[in-house]
Amino acid sequence: MNMKKCALFVAMGLFCSVISVKAQLPSLTKKEIKNGWTLLFDGKTFDGWQKANGTPFTGKGWKIENGVISVNPADGRGGDIVTTKEFSDFEFSIDFKLEKGTNSGIKCFLIKNTSLGCEYQIIDDAHHPDAKLGINGDRRLAALYDIMPPDTTAKKVKPLGEWNNIRIISKGKHVEHWLNGKKVLEYERGSDDFKKHIAESKFKNEKGFAEATQSPILLQEHEDVIHFRNIKIRVL
Repeated sequence: MNMKKCALFVAMGLFCSVISVKAQLPSLTKKEIKNGWTLLFDGKTFDGWQKANGTPFTGKGWKIENGVISVNPADGRGGDIVTTKEFSDFEFSIDFKLEKGTNSGIKCFLIKNTSLGCEYQIIDDAHHPDAKLGINGDRRLAALYDIMPPDTTAKKVKPLGEWNNIRIISKGKHVEHWLNGKKVLEYERGSDDFKKHIAESKFKNEKGFAEATQSPILLQEHEDVIHFRNIKIRVL
């Protein structure tokens, strides 16, 4: 192969690599924009995110690569991160990919400047021991962590290494957990049934737990590798 052809193939390879990376960056369709969706992660920077205690986030303990934000334990403990904006009535969507033994979560309705709030549990049910604890599966994937279990008949999880989708819908006191297009749990914050479950949980003595009218959305850093992409929200 002559030098000109070699240079051409190298250039084509680099071009394809750039296109591939760009294709993985998050974007919204015209329909999504019309329906009020906005991106919470641009796929390139930590803009719009801060530490859960309200201090600036340097990126320690996390990394961004090809439009994906991941916990990076090799960089040390970075802590939970939250959106700089607060939300009340919303539909939130995020893709996640588990690795073997992953434990993480998405939280909302936080006690101010803390990581305490309603957690959509993200966990490798098969390999993380915490998934075996709790009451009736309330620490398993898609549960309201340590409070309410998901509907196992509706719960469909993709194999390790594949992307799953979470949606959390909040309207007033009503909250829904969705996994891969199926509703797996719903509850009414402040209801007698909700309070009963709180009283049976590890949060029973946390004053103001789950009572916030609005708060940031939190991505949990639990020392395990977890990958997130396509993070978006629309206000209802």
